[in-house]
Amino acid sequence: MTQTFGPHSTTDEVLAGFDLRGKRILVTGASAGLGIETARSLAARGAYVIGAVRDLAKAHRATEPVRVAAAQVEAAPEGGFELVALDLASLASVRASADALVAVGRPLDLIIANAGVMACPQGRTADGFETQFGTNHLGHFVFINRLASLLSAGARVVSLASSGHRFADVDLEDPAFERSPYDPFTAYGRSKTANILFAVELDRRLRNRGVRATAVHPGVIQTELGRHLTPELIERIMPPGAAATTLVFKSIPQGAATSVWSAVAAAAEAVGGRYCEDCHVAAVTDDPNSRMGVRAYALDPARAQALWAKSEELVGERFPS
Repeated sequence: MTQTFGPHSTTDEVLAGFDLRGKRILVTGASAGLGIETARSLAARGAYVIGAVRDLAKAHRATEPVRVAAAQVEAAPEGGFELVALDLASLASVRASADALVAVGRPLDLIIANAGVMACPQGRTADGFETQFGTNHLGHFVFINRLASLLSAGARVVSLASSGHRFADVDLEDPAFERSPYDPFTAYGRSKTANILFAVELDRRLRNRGVRATAVHPGVIQTELGRHLTPELIERIMPPGAAATTLVFKSIPQGAATSVWSAVAAAAEAVGGRYCEDCHVAAVTDDPNSRMGVRAYALDPARAQALWAKSEELVGERFPS
C-alpha cells in the first residue's frame, strides 16, 4: 500500500482493500472507545478478534457492533469475535488470562495493547504498584511476554502510548512515588514513556523471529479514558495562553486509525521499534513546546533495557530474550 494517510484518516480508510481472513488478533480494552472501534475494523476485514476486557458483562453489551461486523464478512468461517477476562491491575488475572490462551495454543498474528488509565488519583494495583504504571505498563508487560510463544512469524505488537509521554521519563528509582509527591500527569507520562520503551526492547528481542513491535499515539479523543480529567487538570496541559476549546479532537475512528495503520498497513521494518502518530512514523524532538513527535528518552535503547530489567524485578518474573 502506497497511499498516504494522516490525522484525519479513519480505520476503514486505512484498512480498505485488506483481507484479514485467517488472522488471529488480540485487542486489550475492547469494551469501550478505541478498543471497540479497533476490534470492529479488524473483524470487518475477516480477522478473528479476541477482546481482552476487565468487565465481561459490560463488554458483551458494548461490543455488539464488533459481532455484527464479523458476521457480515462473507466466506470467512475462521473469522469472528470472542471476549476473555483480563484485569491489568491484577497480575493474578493477567497470568490466568495469558495462561488460558497459551493452553488453547492457537497462534496470534497481532496484539494491540489498547487498554489503559489516565491521570487518575493516586492509588495502587492489587499487587501494590502505582495505578498508572502498574496498569498501563506492568500489566501489559507480563501479559504480552506470557503470550510471546503464540506470536507467529510476521506478527506485530502495537503498544498504545501517548503524546503524554512528554510529561515525564520513567523513574526507575521511585516508580511508586514513595519518595516524591504524586502528580497524576507525571504518573501518566511515566507510564506512557514505559509503553514506548517496552515496544523498543520487545522489538529488539523478537525481530529475529520476524515479530515487530511499535508504539503509537492515537491523538486526542473524547473517550472513557478521560473520566478523571477535571477542568483544572485540562488547563494544566494546555499551551500557555490557550483555551481548552483550542484542543483538536479526533473522532474515535480517526483515533484508532494509527493503531491499525501500524499493525496492518505500514511496512513492518518502517514501524518496528518506532513511535507513530497520525498514521506515520513520528520525528524525534526535544522541543518543550512541541505537541508532536517523540522525546529521545522514550526511544533510548539503553533506557528500554533498564526498564525491562526493572519490570522483571518488580513482577518477579524473567522473560527470555
